[in-house]
Amino acid sequence: MARLGMREWMAVGRVMANGPLTRTERPGGPCDRFEDELAQFAGCQGTLAVSSGTAALISALQACEIGPGDEVLVPAYTWMASAGAVLHVGAVPVLVEIDTTLTIDTTDLASKITPRSRAIIPVHMLNRPCDLESILSIARTHDLKVIEDACQAVGIRYQGQVLGTFGDMGTFSFNQHKNMTCGEGGAILTNDPDLLTRARNAHDMGLGFRQSNTTDPDEIFLGNNFRLNEMQGAILRVQLRKLQSRIDRMTRRVEVMADQLGWAGYPVAPLHDDGPAASLVLTFDTELEAVQFSERRGARRLFDTSKHVYTEWGPILTRKMAHPGITPWAWAGHPNGPGPDSCPKTLDLLKRSCTINAMPDVPLPIVRYLARKLAA
Repeated sequence: MARLGMREWMAVGRVMANGPLTRTERPGGPCDRFEDELAQFAGCQGTLAVSSGTAALISALQACEIGPGDEVLVPAYTWMASAGAVLHVGAVPVLVEIDTTLTIDTTDLASKITPRSRAIIPVHMLNRPCDLESILSIARTHDLKVIEDACQAVGIRYQGQVLGTFGDMGTFSFNQHKNMTCGEGGAILTNDPDLLTRARNAHDMGLGFRQSNTTDPDEIFLGNNFRLNEMQGAILRVQLRKLQSRIDRMTRRVEVMADQLGWAGYPVAPLHDDGPAASLVLTFDTELEAVQFSERRGARRLFDTSKHVYTEWGPILTRKMAHPGITPWAWAGHPNGPGPDSCPKTLDLLKRSCTINAMPDVPLPIVRYLARKLAA
């Protein structure tokens, strides 16, 4: 997880000394500047800072006018919020298998498109890029929106381009387990100014953003309260300056461990990109091998990662919403919803796969020593 230090502490101190803390009180504050800097870093036209990765997904779905009766294709291996956000806008997630890269299986994706399909949410899990060429081709063929969930891949590049900038919209998360953090936060990225305007509306129930960024008041719809505050914006500006060096440390350490484990004959899972990898996964022939390997320091079996596995999404599998009158599955003609047996290939891969911590804050000589221990 990303670390906070003295520079973040000083940045927050300046905000507290100068005020205000709410970003709508004064233009040009830390949140505004962070959005400009993030857009420059990512190479996209516009960004919007929000309160979490989940808030980013909900706002992006609302910006794309996804709602009741719609289907959104989501991988069966992702944090529960990727599917939960779809339900929160009244649509339903259609679960798609993953392939050996541990990202969405584009063959299964294409087979599950129906006349109700409106969008795809490819998720770049564990800093591992999806097969974006195939996904975008499928989306164009079927006139689907693509909302990239890059919450677990903030700052990672695919063929030289930052993930989250390929589709119609992209989403980031800045909670404490991500590549950069302000404790809890998120962002939306897009090159479509109309989608950015709708996302601003979606994330703000107050007047600050909607009146200043929407030229036609008749287009204003009821939004949420997903705003970031200026202290979080100040932290994120510092974290963004550290992001590339952190990713470089991750890729160097993954390279060291992958070389050692590959030389020892361990089954390193493939990636869709030939560039520097910030993720290392081993996929064994049997579940028992993965269980035994997961007992080693720095390794964790993917099936044991709780709400990242669709069979652990209790409220989604039981179709339990806050009120019995909220029935997205019925609205979309799916009264039964997904079940525990919906994606057997995904479960098999997760049971046989282990991820290895990239250890970006550990000195490289120690990483080499630990890699030898893992490979022993």
